[in-house]
Amino acid sequence: MLFKWNYTPPAPKDRQLAEELGAKLNISPILAQLLIQRGITTEPAAKRFFHPQLADLINPFLMKDMDMAVDRLNDAMGRKERILVYGDYDVDGCTAVALVYKFIQQFYSNIEYYIPDRYEEGYGVSMKGIDYAHEAGVKLIIILDCGIKAVDEIAYAKSLGIDFIICDHHMPDEVLPPAVAILNPKRKDDTYPFKHLCGCGVGFKLMQAFAKNNGIPFSRLIPLLDMCAVSIAADIVPVTDENRILAYHGLKILNQNPSIGLKAIIDICGLNGRELSMSDIIFKIGPRINASGRMESGRESVDLLVEKDFSSALCKAKHIDCYNEKRKDIDKQMTEEANHIVSRLESQRHQSSIVLYDANWKKGVIGIVASRLTEIYFRPTVVLTRDGDFATGSARSVTGFDVYSAIESCRDLLVNFGGHTYAAGLTLRWDDIPAFRKRFQQYVDEHIQPEQTEANLRIDAMIDFKDITKRLHNDLKRFAPFGPCNTKPVFCTVGVYDYGTSKVVGREQEHIKLELVDSKSSDVVNGIAFGQSASARYIKSKRSFDIAYTLEDNVFKRNLVQLQIEDIRPTEEEEN
Repeated sequence: MLFKWNYTPPAPKDRQLAEELGAKLNISPILAQLLIQRGITTEPAAKRFFHPQLADLINPFLMKDMDMAVDRLNDAMGRKERILVYGDYDVDGCTAVALVYKFIQQFYSNIEYYIPDRYEEGYGVSMKGIDYAHEAGVKLIIILDCGIKAVDEIAYAKSLGIDFIICDHHMPDEVLPPAVAILNPKRKDDTYPFKHLCGCGVGFKLMQAFAKNNGIPFSRLIPLLDMCAVSIAADIVPVTDENRILAYHGLKILNQNPSIGLKAIIDICGLNGRELSMSDIIFKIGPRINASGRMESGRESVDLLVEKDFSSALCKAKHIDCYNEKRKDIDKQMTEEANHIVSRLESQRHQSSIVLYDANWKKGVIGIVASRLTEIYFRPTVVLTRDGDFATGSARSVTGFDVYSAIESCRDLLVNFGGHTYAAGLTLRWDDIPAFRKRFQQYVDEHIQPEQTEANLRIDAMIDFKDITKRLHNDLKRFAPFGPCNTKPVFCTVGVYDYGTSKVVGREQEHIKLELVDSKSSDVVNGIAFGQSASARYIKSKRSFDIAYTLEDNVFKRNLVQLQIEDIRPTEEEEN
């Protein structure tokens, strides 16, 4: 892959500020510069960033309708009504349901949970789910990570005497459902200071408010923060402000004393005995929780997350792991098919977006396929499959492009849609796909910037090997947890050489294990470049090259730093 490297050297005044801030904080000016890039320019702001405090969480009653939501929950418990906790079948929905159910269950027993079947009921509130609730004598449904667009379904539930509290974070329409309370920081009429909570985050705020109203110590909520960390990482929301606090403390719980269900997943992932990061959630833990909803039923994931016995949890985790292996096989096959279609369709090559459909693709993995294609082709992508007379699909976006708005522009062709800036779901009539494709592509053509369709690599700082010390690496860890709006810093070192011992590794000789030197020090630095064996010949030619990389722990040699190489390119002087 050919990346375009984007690096803006700091202005002289920023260099001066970095020197001063670094001295005050006793950190390298390199790291102080990274703080300034994040808008952190004072010592108090840096301390808040490095030490997120639970005491700084926003008052939950600042969220619109929160008082009504807590009142209705209290009423239900006072009247001994049956409560149903209902959520989406993805990671965010499942963790949200587990968190709310586990917390309320400590004080109230007339409660159960429900996850709709992806294949029978589809996304969000289903008539089948409402009928189930009615038959079970449910009077209150707390719905998590969906529901903001379920106007007709919630009106139907209301006619049956069932009230709804909606906890959602997806974009609302002008018309809101007739729920008792709608908790969604993205409501136009909501002044809640932080807009980027995930579904689980909104569920946590409801429980925080409920605890506050009922004199329950906040400490009772802390063991549930691991669910928040998992959902924040998996749902790819900005890791700033309130999300940073929740993720930071959630990761602490995940590492020190995770819930039984998550402990079982950590076990089957082979992650025991190491410090877990947001990346471990994204690539290991999250996909396994997602897998049951993608392949069979999301309820199995919630069953695991609320499990109290470790041996039972381990058994359930192994079962879900099997789903994940099946999911990977289907994902790989569908991605290959989709790639083949893209390469075959000459018309798609020149388009600024991709819209693909196949009647036989599995509904549960089309979101993953859309993500893969976005990563490969750097274009907003919609992948659809057939469901009777309808097409249902997922959309994924590239950095800085609002795919939700692109889909919304075609709303007259859609039966249903929902989502946020970088990911959305949609349903339309199968026969309307050509018209949708034309309209969607037209919108993207008009609104996307050329640089958004390029493989860009943002360089945060240019450094020499002599700057890479154990202390720098340890101080850099204080920037975690990483995620959108607080990405892991990418460094660049120019004019490096192979020490003579770099070699190609991997089952298919696809990676390079590097031992490198630069002209400023005599230290040999270790690195790994995944999937970049095409650069091996140049590296071994004894010519200099530039590398872009992140700093990682060497998992095989404790206490050593390893470069994870993102890109390799010949040094410009060498090319000329």
